[in-house]
Amino acid sequence: MQNTMPQIPLGRPATYDDLVALPEHVVGEIVDDELWASPRPAPRHAASHSSLLAAVHSAFSRGPARPDGWLILLEPELHLGRHVLVPDLGGWRPARLPRLPDTAYFTVAPNWVCEVLSPSTAALDRAKKLRIYGESGVDHAWFVDPESRVLEVMQCAAGQWTLIDTHAGAAVVNAIPFESLALDLATLWYDDPPAVPGPP
Repeated sequence: MQNTMPQIPLGRPATYDDLVALPEHVVGEIVDDELWASPRPAPRHAASHSSLLAAVHSAFSRGPARPDGWLILLEPELHLGRHVLVPDLGGWRPARLPRLPDTAYFTVAPNWVCEVLSPSTAALDRAKKLRIYGESGVDHAWFVDPESRVLEVMQCAAGQWTLIDTHAGAAVVNAIPFESLALDLATLWYDDPPAVPGPP
């Protein structure tokens, strides 16, 4: 399968100006000084992370009734040293991020990130980005694969990632760091509904 998420060769370290110059229909990132541009999510990919955002946000989001809750955001822009990463979802505990920054991006690493995998992004998400997340202090990472219908739950200690659990299909799971949430994985996959027979 052809890679639809190209690294854009510049012949020099990428800068934020290079990100700004990208077309609006792509998501740009700077990873190890290299510029990467991915297409906007395919419908199945977008549906999965929208459903997951709704489930986690409704159960854990910070607000007047839950001041100790999480700040959970869709596609936050993270400036982590020389890297600029955009996970599909990111979540911060209040102790790490007590208030929103005034900038359009975050310089504080989330406690949790989630990447919804696609054939064009999986290698980058699993290798380079996961390493940077660990080096930057991210504690928990989820990989959601809508094609395989799999959730992988990972935890980081001292920059080293450990696979904690792999869940598949229509299981109902309690996955760290949101283990009090009974997450129905079937809500993430958006299978096509069965055909409705027409009139005879």
